[in-house]
Amino acid sequence: QVQIVESGGGLVQPGGSLRLSCAASGFTFNIYYMKWYRQSPGKERELVASITPAGGITNYADSVKGRFTISRDNAKNTAYLQMNSLKPEDTAVYYCRANNLFNADYWGQGTQVTVSS
Repeated sequence: QVQIVESGGGLVQPGGSLRLSCAASGFTFNIYYMKWYRQSPGKERELVASITPAGGITNYADSVKGRFTISRDNAKNTAYLQMNSLKPEDTAVYYCRANNLFNADYWGQGTQVTVSS
């Protein structure tokens, strides 16, 4: 049974940091691209960051470059999103997605991140 579970969200003040985790099970984690998306009320879901199966290549949305870092630990079947220098506009539900070259595609349920003083 495939499961993707995000954790680590919460309320943080502007300028603060959070680390999101994405724990995966039920599939061969190390052949999947891992991606973090976010969606805030009234807006479309947007891709925030992605990482290749071996972790060698990462990409980021312009809005988070230099502040967010995506990583993965294939031994633990877990991906991470380290978020620093958070801004109120980073407030959103953050989703983890796993997909591969054979059109397998799995999503988590999301974790809420709220940046507010």
